[in-house]
Amino acid sequence: MKKLLMISAAVAAATLSSAKADDEVLNIYNWSDYIAEDTLEKFTEATGIKVVYDVYDSNEVLEAKLLAGRSGYDLVVPTSEYLERQIKADIYMPLDKSKLPNLKNMDAGLMANASSYDANNEHSVIYMWGTTGIGYNVDMVKERLGDDFEVNSWNLIFDPEVVSKLADCGVTLLDAPNDMMSTALNYMGLDPNSSNKEDLAKAADLMKAVRPHIRYFNSSQYINDLANGDICVAVGYSGDVFQAADRASEADNGVTVDYLIPKEGALQWFDFMAIPSDASNPNSAHKFINFVMDAQITADITNYVWYASANTAALPLIDAEIVESPGIFPPDEIKEKLWTVRTRSARDDRAVTRLWTEIKTGH
Repeated sequence: MKKLLMISAAVAAATLSSAKADDEVLNIYNWSDYIAEDTLEKFTEATGIKVVYDVYDSNEVLEAKLLAGRSGYDLVVPTSEYLERQIKADIYMPLDKSKLPNLKNMDAGLMANASSYDANNEHSVIYMWGTTGIGYNVDMVKERLGDDFEVNSWNLIFDPEVVSKLADCGVTLLDAPNDMMSTALNYMGLDPNSSNKEDLAKAADLMKAVRPHIRYFNSSQYINDLANGDICVAVGYSGDVFQAADRASEADNGVTVDYLIPKEGALQWFDFMAIPSDASNPNSAHKFINFVMDAQITADITNYVWYASANTAALPLIDAEIVESPGIFPPDEIKEKLWTVRTRSARDDRAVTRLWTEIKTGH
């Protein structure tokens, strides 16, 4: 009888363990259009862990969920200064690097740059990085501005005389106040990280002057709209614009989309994988981070989303067209004109938010 009870207990324990593995779920919150089509499937096949995958299109949306607490997510992908601010608010747990052997694949120089947001990369690993520049419909812009107009500057966005000629075919801005204010400041020759009230007011006035010619503010809609020819110019994230170009090419719809890092420079940003402090499944989150840092998995993602990877081991596996594109992997002379956005104080951040509301509403 005792032996029978022991066997029954062992079977029950094994069943419970199996059920636990089958029920293990990883909840991920990431940017829209930002992962290869088969990444999640491959992860589940490799680990047995199911994934619930939700998407957002702005850092503000992610931050609101995280600050509210109990977001329900085990892994999120914040950007640069947002990560820095959220770390200060104890939003993220430190990573257990003993569970991340694939860290050896990461570019030491880029990780060092990223450590300005997260000291010693204690809470995060770079997912992808890129720039905020201009996506445009080559033919529509040429038709309205002429063959002699040199498309190489932020004047395509910030010069009322220029942007007014493009309004009919559709000009859009990111719904991202820090990105846009920083870019406006830089265009005027001011510190892109300035919190000076007069500087911020000048940046706001610059954008208010072109506001009548802006069709909408959105951080994801422009991808399909560029690809379909529904808009002609968009301030956008590098990889998103290249995705739009790829979709237009595949559709063979006569639309040619290009990406521009203007001569005045552009914002360089990093997106990071990080684990919220209240994550219910941090062990699986570590497994996913390590999985993504595998050279082939990173290459698969970069080949699909057209964003730059910080994984040196993945470079030989990335399509040559992507590696050789100066808009994705900029050469040194372009890198010199890139800047990063730093975290503002809560007071300055509120001031930027107020100005951004004025810009969007036109008041």
